Amino acid sequence: MDRTARLYALVEELRAAAPRPVTVAALAARFEVSARTVQRDLQALMHSGVPVRAVTGRGGGWAVDPRTTLPPIRLTADEASALTAALATVDAATPYADAARTAAQKIAAALSGPGAVAARELAERIVALPPRHDGGIRGAVERALAEQCVLRLTYTDAAGQESERDVEPAGLLTAEGRWYLIAWCRTRRAGRGFRLDRITAAAPVDEAARPHDLSGLLLGSAGAGAAPPGALADLATAASPPRSRRTSTSPSRGAAPAS
Repeated sequence: MDRTARLYALVEELRAAAPRPVTVAALAARFEVSARTVQRDLQALMHSGVPVRAVTGRGGGWAVDPRTTLPPIRLTADEASALTAALATVDAATPYADAARTAAQKIAAALSGPGAVAARELAERIVALPPRHDGGIRGAVERALAEQCVLRLTYTDAAGQESERDVEPAGLLTAEGRWYLIAWCRTRRAGRGFRLDRITAAAPVDEAARPHDLSGLLLGSAGAGAAPPGALADLATAASPPRSRRTSTSPSRGAAPAS
């Protein structure tokens, strides 16, 4: 077994035993290599971002959280090229752009042979010109969504009026080249769509946000009032379950408006 295959197999061995740790001696015996080789491989996995960790004390060893890793996925050369191309189009202002960049690096590192060359050449022919952005705001939105906490933001609406809001994030949507944070606005007491490029400041608050259904906020709630701009209205219709979609093409009253 070559080293690349062994690294994948090490992760799967730890996933199978989780949450129990596995000793270096047991791993060395399983893969018929020295304990020193296993230690070196585990350190390499840890430095590459795989969430393996050493567990000290009696019954210790090495472990991995299966909830934070995926089992090996076999991609064809065309599939790998498609993913590489898609990730190459992600600009710095897009939510989770940092994760997209590291994912592209991992795909490139895992490829070998003609497939790797084809994927790299395709990615080099795709250029995304990054708009001006504030990475701190994007990171704050990502964190609030991931941790399901309240987000305090300063927002400038289409009329140029600035306001401060505490919102409970539900999700992200993109339309016509723009990204929107869909959230329950505590100030308006309704679902609202906030354009990310109009958020001038944002910080997660140490307070859990109530769960909100994304399609429910898009379709609106009692008191939401105003109709959204066309892009969000179309997304609201697309996001609704098939049984509740309207046959009318006009925007539904109460859909989450942009604030």
